[in-house]
Amino acid sequence: MEENFWKQLKKPFFALAPMDDVTDFPFRTMLALHGKPDVLWTEFVSADGLMHPDGLKALLPKLEYDGEAERPIVAQLFSASPEKIRQAAYLIADLGFDGVDINMGCPDKAINKQGAGAALIKSPSLAAEIIIAAKEGVASHHRPIPVSVKTRIGWNEDELETWLPTLLATRPAAITVHARTRKEMSLVPARWDRIARAVEIAKGTGVLIIGNGDVTDLADAHAKARETGADGVMLGRAALGNPWVFNAHKKDIRVEEKLLALIEHSKIFEQFYGEGHRFDVMRKHYKAYANGFSGARQLRTTLMESKNAADAERIVAEFIASVGAEIKRSVLE
Repeated sequence: MEENFWKQLKKPFFALAPMDDVTDFPFRTMLALHGKPDVLWTEFVSADGLMHPDGLKALLPKLEYDGEAERPIVAQLFSASPEKIRQAAYLIADLGFDGVDINMGCPDKAINKQGAGAALIKSPSLAAEIIIAAKEGVASHHRPIPVSVKTRIGWNEDELETWLPTLLATRPAAITVHARTRKEMSLVPARWDRIARAVEIAKGTGVLIIGNGDVTDLADAHAKARETGADGVMLGRAALGNPWVFNAHKKDIRVEEKLLALIEHSKIFEQFYGEGHRFDVMRKHYKAYANGFSGARQLRTTLMESKNAADAERIVAEFIASVGAEIKRSVLE
């Protein structure tokens, strides 16, 4: 019998968006420690790569998670091959994840060239095959898990009226709708009226609709859920540099708290990957942590030189010492 955690969630629920090179183990650990969302998502992972002997070893770190601390946790896959998705979905179930999600919204040209990600919007019959294959993959496991999809409202134009029914016909457990087309990337405001329309189209199917795009914080997420009727709302960029974003009890964040979180994140990153492992990945997090307070710009510039967690800790300590006690007490702008 399928173990469908989606049915147990109180609505509206709030989820972490999957972001490549962002929602890795250290990042999700920070959220689990400071304000865990209702559902966590991994980075997207190539199903084709997972099914290759060399690729499996290289990609498994993307699928590391901390047992009960991160549940429910969903692993996201991408591929244009139903067979690879079928095999990879079984693996995801075997790794103990609570769900598997199929990426049908990534606008990256390299991914789209493979026929995966948002390119599947142009191949609706193949998209349906892939969802069915994923469901077959998890159904063959002794612990079946639910299959969900993350997509956009269209390729070049808004195709929600025809695209969403194609996905709904395969009965995934949930569909996350990013309220932009692939062509629009993230260059225009998300159209949440289309999320409301997606809710209408999905009514009676039993498929949950999750809205995504331009959600600034938890209060905004609640408002968008009320306005659209969405079952859930997904936050992505709002979580960068803000591990408290899903914490309803955390109202004001002091500058010192944010800087200490930066150090904590750096140490967890280094502990997980090992010293010397692509520490430049942390730079995008530093840009987000060192933001919204006096002196942040100079601090960001200096942090870009960090080669390890010790560097980051020293730079932050020197900054705090130089600005004095006032900034320790100040709340972010």
